[in-house]
Amino acid sequence: MKKISTSILLLAVAIFLTQCDVFDPSEKETETLDPQLIEEGREIFRYDTFGDEAFWSGILHIDKAILGKDNGGYGPGVSPNTALSVGLKVDSEALPPELVAAINAGKVDLDDPATTVALLKLDAVVGVKGTFSEQGEMTKLGITCAVCHSSVDNSFAAGIGKRLDGWPNRDLNVGAIISLTDNAQPVADLLHVDESTLRTVLSSWGPGKFNAGLMVDGIALRPDGSVAANLLPAAYGLTKESRATYTGWGDVSYWNAFVANIEMHGIGNFNDPRLNNSEQFPIATENQFYDIQNDEDLITSKLPALLEYQVSLDTPVPPEGSFDVQAAKRGKGLFIGKADCASCHTGPTFSDSERRLHSPEEIGIDSFEADRSPTGMYRTTPLRGVWARSNGGYYHDGRFTDLLEVVDHYNNHFDLNLSAKEKSDLVEYLKSL
Repeated sequence: MKKISTSILLLAVAIFLTQCDVFDPSEKETETLDPQLIEEGREIFRYDTFGDEAFWSGILHIDKAILGKDNGGYGPGVSPNTALSVGLKVDSEALPPELVAAINAGKVDLDDPATTVALLKLDAVVGVKGTFSEQGEMTKLGITCAVCHSSVDNSFAAGIGKRLDGWPNRDLNVGAIISLTDNAQPVADLLHVDESTLRTVLSSWGPGKFNAGLMVDGIALRPDGSVAANLLPAAYGLTKESRATYTGWGDVSYWNAFVANIEMHGIGNFNDPRLNNSEQFPIATENQFYDIQNDEDLITSKLPALLEYQVSLDTPVPPEGSFDVQAAKRGKGLFIGKADCASCHTGPTFSDSERRLHSPEEIGIDSFEADRSPTGMYRTTPLRGVWARSNGGYYHDGRFTDLLEVVDHYNNHFDLNLSAKEKSDLVEYLKSL
């Protein structure tokens, strides 16, 4: 019997797939999870600062910036409307009914920083945790995982609604928030720049972006002079995902430890000899971030529960009517057939990061971000729930405005010869994941 050619086999598979339903979230692989550990992890994810108040309040004085001079701080203060304008979110389920009624009746001053303080007392500002004295005065403030990796459904108003844990907050202007400080010099000194330069860099990030590598390599700009900041990633759909970050630095718990210690400036222990490289990571080497040791470790013991909660977060299901079902069925066939997307986007998360990373040449982009990583490579970003992180563009740095631009890139890079209709069908399938 003659061997079936690869092209005929792919065609057969594609025909079969077009008869199948669009991807169903129930098809994903599941893990047996510990409900108690999930609950612990939820509390950590939402409310644990890992002791980072020592940085956000002790050094940057962000608590005083929020209070404003009329409330014992400095400057104009941060009102709820100002907080919403820089992408902070409010958990509507943390608001008591009487406050909801007062807001709806227009009896709450959303331009008063004191109202923000009241919301912080209620633990209603997503990812921002205030500490209060017995007299009700805010004494310090820190941030939690949720500030970057949670959003809200806007069911009450824009920026106010039920929590969407794991969704990247692509409205959050991290640089603008840090810039509220009246004491930027310690950070400027760490990075060996003047304060003016630091503030210029922070203002350049914009909504939904953060330069995680800045605190280890001090690189603020790409070679072409554009800002070196990446989109905040999703924290949902991590089942079976063995590598975190766009360049696969390590597993999810490794990256949680990295972020909690180095980015959030929490109090814990952290060790990664790869960062002891003065050429690639001069800031980390100089400040011994490759071996952080504290007498009290407020991070390490919490990592297992934090991971359990993250793994428990399902990817969001596309809204009804958000994609063309018939076109998505055709796109599914293209995904595994002619376009061959499935050669990399495999498994429950549509990522092959458990097996391999990819060189810049393989995926047809520059090596800038890969060169900032110990791996020197790029991870295949998981595709499930990709529709929920469209704000800000696609790829690690948002270089592609929409999914069609992503498809066009690979169509050109791999000479796929997709027609306009085929590209459109493929986009509809991606929107369905």
